[in-house]
Parts: sequence; C-alpha cells; structure tokens
Amino acid sequence: MSLQLPAHAAISGEVRIPGSKSLTNRALLLAALATRDTRLYGALDSEDTALMRAALTQLGVPVEIAGDSLLIGGCGGALGAAGDAQTLYLGLAGTAYRPLTAALSLGKGEYVLEGSARMRERPIAPLVDTLTTLGARIDYLESEGYPPVKVFGGGLEGGVAMLPGTLSSQFLTSLLIAAPLAKKEVRINVPGTQVSKPYIDMTIGMMADFGVEVDRDNYSRYVVRPSRYVSPGEYEIEADASSASYFLAAGAIAGDSLRIVNLPANSVQGDAAFADALRAMGASIDTDERGTRVSRAALTGVDIDLNHMPDAAMTLAVAALFATGATRIRGISTWRIKETDRLEAMRCELSKLGAEVKTTDDSIDIIPPKQLRPARIKTYGDHRMAMCFSLASFGAPVEIEDPKVVEKTFPDYFDVFGRLVRT
Repeated sequence: MSLQLPAHAAISGEVRIPGSKSLTNRALLLAALATRDTRLYGALDSEDTALMRAALTQLGVPVEIAGDSLLIGGCGGALGAAGDAQTLYLGLAGTAYRPLTAALSLGKGEYVLEGSARMRERPIAPLVDTLTTLGARIDYLESEGYPPVKVFGGGLEGGVAMLPGTLSSQFLTSLLIAAPLAKKEVRINVPGTQVSKPYIDMTIGMMADFGVEVDRDNYSRYVVRPSRYVSPGEYEIEADASSASYFLAAGAIAGDSLRIVNLPANSVQGDAAFADALRAMGASIDTDERGTRVSRAALTGVDIDLNHMPDAAMTLAVAALFATGATRIRGISTWRIKETDRLEAMRCELSKLGAEVKTTDDSIDIIPPKQLRPARIKTYGDHRMAMCFSLASFGAPVEIEDPKVVEKTFPDYFDVFGRLVRT
C-alpha cells in the first residue's frame, strides 16, 4: 500500500495536535506504580501507547477508558505477580519496552519481553547491565545485548551503578523510574555526554509530579532514595511537540496563515524548541492567545546542533530542501538506533528528491536541488519517515510507501494533513 501526494501549493487553517507519546507512556507507567488511581487527560491513542496499555492490563493494572480520559488503577509499587512466565509483546515501542524491563525487575513473576524484528536490532545491554549491577536478574533469549529478554522479578537491591548516556536517554529514564522502588538508595553515574537531555528533564519532572524527587549533579550523577509514587489524582498530557514539528515546518514552507491551536506555552518537551530552529532558518512564527501561527517565509540553510531534539531534527532535514544554501544538522548519532537507521534512510530518500547529501556518524549535510524531483519515498517501517517526507509534496509529487506506519504516534496524520493542504 502507498499514498500518492500531489504537488501542493499551500497549507492553511487550524490544526490540533494529539497528545505526546513520550509523556503518555511515562504517565501510564507512573500511574500504575503509584498509590491510588490516576485520571489521565489528553493521553495519546496510538499503536505505541496501546501496547503499553495492553501490557499493563496483562500485568493486572486496571485501565479504563472513561470519556475523554483514562483511569489507571495504582498498584502501589511492584507490577505483576508470581506464577507461570508471561510474554508481553511490545512491538517497536521503545518507550514501553525499556521502562517495563526495569519496572518488572521490581516485582514478582517471570516475564518475556518480546518485540518486532527491528526492536530485536535495538541495543538494550546498557540498561540490562546496569539493572544487573543493582541486583536484577535478566537473561537474553537470543542475541547477547538485544531483545527479547526474560526478566525475573525479585526486586532491586540498589547501590551504585554506571550507565553511559551516549546511546539513548530511554535507558536512564527507565532506570530512574524504577529506582525509588529499590530496597536501598540508587546512585547512577553517567560517563560521557548525555544525549537527548530534555527527555531526562521530562522524566525527572514527571517523577516529581508523582511525588518522587531525584537529586542530580547536572547530567552526570543522580541519587534516588527509596520512596513511593503518589498519584496526583488527575494528570494532563501535553500535545506532542514532535508531531507539531511537521505542521510548523509545513507552515514555514508553504503556509497561508496556518495555526496550531494547542501547543503548550511552557512545554516540558525538548522538541518544543523546534520553532526556534525554524526561526534560525528565517521562519515566521508567532504565538498569541489563539495559538501558534506560522506563515511561509524565505528559508536559509543553517549549521545547527539538534542533539536535544533528534526526532524533530528529521523534520528540519526535509525543510532544508526548501532553503537557500546548505544545511548541516549535528548531534544526531542516536538516529542510527531508532526505528530504522535514520541517517542512512534520510540520506537515501533526500537523494531521491534531488538533494546532495553527505552523512557522518553524527551529522547530515544537505544541499537542496534547484527543483525537487518526484519520488517514491520508502518509509522503512518508521512513522517519522512517512510524516516528515509528506512535506516534500510542497515541491513535487511524492508517493509515500506504507503510510499506515504513522499509527505508531499519529494515526490520522494524513487525514489531517490532507484537509489543510491545497494544490
């Protein structure tokens, strides 16, 4: 299956962005671990969040859809129970697979955590090694260092551990969420440079919302003392800043008064800074009480470090096709271990459109063509490839292979996009 997008001349109107995947899956797990029930508002309903909800339900956590909210029954600590080994299928949802690997080591029972073929290629050794140091028992079932894994509940003792921060912020997020439920204090040392720092800030902020404080020394050392999560009662999920990036970029390329009505003013999401990256290229973006308005502008290539927003960096790479001059995006080494090897995927698909593209392990250079070429875009099973390359239709007709991959985070993306664009 593929989707034909004609060459579009403009985009206009108003759009409401669905809830954040990262916030939703964190909130689901924190609510499950907390005392008392939590009502979540604005939670994203997508493939990844459905996988987390299904896993929690399988573990005995009450999850109820109640009108425009989700009601999560708090378990007051450890998940699961002793008995026969259970298998949890978590697809390609890293925001479910990795945190549950840590959380299930706290309780009772045995759990096999399965995933998609691509999930089996995404490393998990840094997290497993650290959890093992703290007293967990986790076995690899096929390839050393990669899913699937078998987690044996029994609790975390606590202590001192080292967790490199250069691969993924999800490893540290997973460990931090589990740490307060260890038997003793957990101290985490992070050598090297931590990637995707805003996601760590998000995790620590949400833990505080559920009553747990983390002592930290910048992004290099963390101390978590034994404590319990306490439900705030109600919790609001922000609109997804990564999903908003496609419409911000579309407006900057071809906007006739496009307005995003629900971007939070003081977001906890790192990708909320994407508007500033677009402004650096010359985009016209204004915010008032009615939302964020973006209009077409003459864009200029930039040299920019987007380590703090690797997902939205993909959107900027496609926006670079419409800029004058070259663009270099740095700090994106984590692209290699995402839903696909995004560095190689972006190089291939941008080249199809006529761009001159060079990559290193940490950067991508894009020289736009004078005129974009029509192209069939391969999505590699990656939702963000499908969404960001829809923007190429403002320069030439494009065909998007496997458009249903957007169900991972934004199920009706192409319906929303289609209502706003015109030829």
